[in-house]
Amino acid sequence: MVDLQLLEDEGLRLRIQGGRGGAKPAGIYGHWGELPWAGGREGDGLHGVVVLPRISNGPTHPSPRSLRLVLLLPLEPARASLIRIPLRRVRTGHRTLSPLAGWGKPAAAPSPGEKPAFVPLSDYMNVQYYGEIGLGTPSQNFSVVFDTGSSNLWVPSIRCHFFSLPCWFHHRFNPKASNSFRPNGTKFAIQYGTGRLAGILSEDKLTIGGIMNASVVFGEALWEPSLVFTFAHFDGILGLAFPVLAVGGAPPPLDALVEQGLLDEPVFSFYLNRDPEAADGGELVLGGSDPAHYIPPLTFLPVTVPAYWQVHMERVKVGTGLTLCAQGCAAILDTGTSLITGPTDEIRALNRAIGGMSLLAGEYLIQCETIPTLPPVSFLLGGVWFNLTAQDYVVQVARRGFRLCFSGFQALDLPPPAGPLWILGDVFLRTYVAVFDRGNLTSGARVGLARARYTEAGPPKGAPAQAQFSGWRLG
Repeated sequence: MVDLQLLEDEGLRLRIQGGRGGAKPAGIYGHWGELPWAGGREGDGLHGVVVLPRISNGPTHPSPRSLRLVLLLPLEPARASLIRIPLRRVRTGHRTLSPLAGWGKPAAAPSPGEKPAFVPLSDYMNVQYYGEIGLGTPSQNFSVVFDTGSSNLWVPSIRCHFFSLPCWFHHRFNPKASNSFRPNGTKFAIQYGTGRLAGILSEDKLTIGGIMNASVVFGEALWEPSLVFTFAHFDGILGLAFPVLAVGGAPPPLDALVEQGLLDEPVFSFYLNRDPEAADGGELVLGGSDPAHYIPPLTFLPVTVPAYWQVHMERVKVGTGLTLCAQGCAAILDTGTSLITGPTDEIRALNRAIGGMSLLAGEYLIQCETIPTLPPVSFLLGGVWFNLTAQDYVVQVARRGFRLCFSGFQALDLPPPAGPLWILGDVFLRTYVAVFDRGNLTSGARVGLARARYTEAGPPKGAPAQAQFSGWRLG
């Protein structure tokens, strides 16, 4: 509502009211003067009273003709458009770089929006998804895995140890080439399931999707002794888990974007394209979700332990016979894990039921010709069954005219207090879009799941989308 009153002593008074919804502050311009609207914070709606005082040489009683006033006020709350961050994919084997696989949280460090953003993801043979970011001014570009199982952002540093092989095969951050770099110096170390690294924290500007100039604390990796990083197709990792997992006290990138007003909501979602021949690997959406990616409705699950994205799973069934997790169990949705993992005894029984043959590396081989006859594997979450067919859970690898088929289920035993638990990795998340909502002071964190919407041409491109604020681990 806009109410204009002409007051003889005060000037022109405007009473403005409106609801929440992200409308930008109004600008008020007129013959008597010019004032910005400052009656409330952006996103809180518009309300209050503004008085425009008379300019000293202005008319005593302006006529309607002399009162030329323009109120730049969005009448409807502005809805954030979605900025897409494409994903690409690479295959490095069924590894898990999740700190979970290292049995517990990352090692402690040594002591010393206005718009949702889409990030395109890449995926090589359905195993590893990554996208592009920039650090510094001018921007230095890096490929990173967007990982819901850790909370730090790190990339290799030009100052890395001479014998740190991954530095020689990847892009390296050069602080001297950035005019916005700020040293921090805090030491950090992270132990992943199949890799570890150490370095120092620094501060600079982050570019991600359509978001630019976000101030973030990130890690410069000085020592990466693990071979897994040497041959990886990504340069670093951008963690999307909760602050409690952040090493060195660095605010997670998502928190920094929200606190600086670059994202309206601490919400993000993943659409992973399961077609290995597709040019794109999917999309990461920051600040919301794209309904074009999934078939509604979304089933929301409360996060039970706000560290990893952990939820309660009621049961797992294989066909109409075998039941696992019979008394309920913990499960983590993890974009940094390629497969679905669980306790050894249960995964062994599951793979036996689908005809898997155990290999030395802990993987299970499936006879490709049996795929059409294999039973579905179903997960009961939030009272809803999420079904995977054999086409969903069998990872098929074609090389030089040969085709090998591997089970998407692998054993991983995590001792208390972290385990036992299941990890629903990319094998699950390629079939179901996940919306990760950190919540706020009045509502807790939650994860929304819905079946991914696929077409022969892959995900829809270029179609307009509306943000929804309703409520990826490495391998």
